[in-house]
Amino acid sequence: MSTPTRETMRADIARIISEDPSEIGDDDSLIDFGLDSIRLMTLMQRWGEQGLKLDFAQLAEKPTLAHWWSLAARQLAS
Repeated sequence: MSTPTRETMRADIARIISEDPSEIGDDDSLIDFGLDSIRLMTLMQRWGEQGLKLDFAQLAEKPTLAHWWSLAARQLAS
């Protein structure tokens, strides 16, 4: 599996909440789209299998793609 990108993260999120990826803006609250803790854990597991280890509390603190990608990009850069 390849390392996640912002767009693959957007596609994964869209798939799990049954939305079109184009409907998910970088700063949209994913909770407003119906994302819950179970779905978030599923996403974390998927991304973890791709080598991206994200912290649940940090993701839950600000559930937007922009925030999540900033955390992911920081980890990928290190």
